[in-house]
Amino acid sequence: MKLLDSLFPPREVQRYSPPAWMNQYLSGDMLGPIGYVMSYGMDRAEQVGPTFESYVMNGLGGNGVVWSIERVRLAVFTEARFLYQRFRKGRPGNLYGSPDLALLERPWAGGSTGDLLARMILDVDMAGNFFGVELDGEIVRLRPDWVEIALTERWMEQNGEYVQVGWQRLGYLYYEGGRTGSAPAVFLPEEMIHFAPNPDPLASWRGMSWLTPIVREIMADTQATKHKLKFFENAATPNLAVSLPKEVPPEEFNDFVDVMDAAHKGADNAYKTMYTAGGADITVIGTDMRQIDFKITQGAGESRLASAGGIHPAIVGLSEGLQGSSLNAGNFGAARRLVADATMRPLWRNAAGSLETLVGYAPDSRLWYDTRDVAFLREDATDQAKITQIQAGTIANLVKEGFTAVSAIAAVLANDMDLLEHSGNLSVQLQPPGGPADIPSEEKTARAVGELIQKLYLGVGKVITEEEARSLLNMAGANLSPDMPDVPAPAPAVPAISAPQIPALTAPAPNGNAPTGGG
Repeated sequence: MKLLDSLFPPREVQRYSPPAWMNQYLSGDMLGPIGYVMSYGMDRAEQVGPTFESYVMNGLGGNGVVWSIERVRLAVFTEARFLYQRFRKGRPGNLYGSPDLALLERPWAGGSTGDLLARMILDVDMAGNFFGVELDGEIVRLRPDWVEIALTERWMEQNGEYVQVGWQRLGYLYYEGGRTGSAPAVFLPEEMIHFAPNPDPLASWRGMSWLTPIVREIMADTQATKHKLKFFENAATPNLAVSLPKEVPPEEFNDFVDVMDAAHKGADNAYKTMYTAGGADITVIGTDMRQIDFKITQGAGESRLASAGGIHPAIVGLSEGLQGSSLNAGNFGAARRLVADATMRPLWRNAAGSLETLVGYAPDSRLWYDTRDVAFLREDATDQAKITQIQAGTIANLVKEGFTAVSAIAAVLANDMDLLEHSGNLSVQLQPPGGPADIPSEEKTARAVGELIQKLYLGVGKVITEEEARSLLNMAGANLSPDMPDVPAPAPAVPAISAPQIPALTAPAPNGNAPTGGG
């Protein structure tokens, strides 16, 4: 308790309160009865805020569009894996595994990396923060609204005086069940996994949920869905106009309006069948949803929710994302790449940095994400085959130009030509000028003469003379005598031996007697 007493001495707790004009936006069903409280001021702790449970119940669990967006975010985010990435010459290189990453692969009994990422993205999206610690060989998730970030003033000496420059993070305080008076569990910064990809501008370390800026949009979409339900429950009539005779005195008119409002105003009373008397005239304004542009109104709100969640409406399957050319192969592919590059990759990068405090730092490496098994990021089979073919051709050309095979593969896969390492050999022959240095000069001359003979022998007597051929060979180092050698006369031909004459055979006579006459 001495540590807690030094961190939190007795003091008057002061908190900033939202201005009065924000009260109409910070109250209601979405934010719960206690509203949004900012804990910045003399209280040296940053609370996540009391909106976590309300966001889960009324946002994620109470709005179909929010759930659809969150489902896509969770499904894609949980497919990644984590590996170490080695740096070479200051540039990211190949990915490799390590036994140090076993805790991320099995964060708890029966859990996987995907289960850990699911908890991380849900807490971040609902509360803006994910907190986790390692206890007994497992990663323990801490409910974000039960965690506070302990701060202390950061001082700097200036002109002989000390002035405060921001806040320094001391650690984390976890209150099981919330801050109810019990002593918290204390964790140091290097013991805590703190994942907060969207920083809260009003805090130094706390994150912010992507639902916070669109609370009114969620409330409007929920009310629109409620109105649609009431439309079909109550006679399917969207709006009415009521007029009374001019003889009705103002007092009776006001009483009539109060009764009408009590019976028919609001989403719960919308579209009910109305019964009147005393000369009231009822006029129907619109007879179906199309006449009040209900689809356009609600569709525009859904698109704004998807935009805040970083997911294209076509990916979620919202109505505005399924119109026109949005589903063309090229447009859908562009929407998918936008979600991957602008939403998912920054989330994975931030998650890798947050988890690195737990698994430790490897020399000349960083913890990074591996997306090779993420189906959402795979191109079509034809495109992938073309990419592989182009990469293979590039590697082959680099090897032919004298670069080592290992460096050529690494450079192409990492898309970084700085990783190339040259073997020092020339292209094609992959030999230095003049041949390898360890070959004797006599052998080099013999090779050169032999190659020249292969090129000349078919042309002697046709294109060049024998003397010219001898001269070229001598220039290559053959050292042939300048005079043509005497060629001995050919040996006399051996006379042919005639074969003995063999008498011809004739067929026997038809009567079986021997043939007559000589031949």
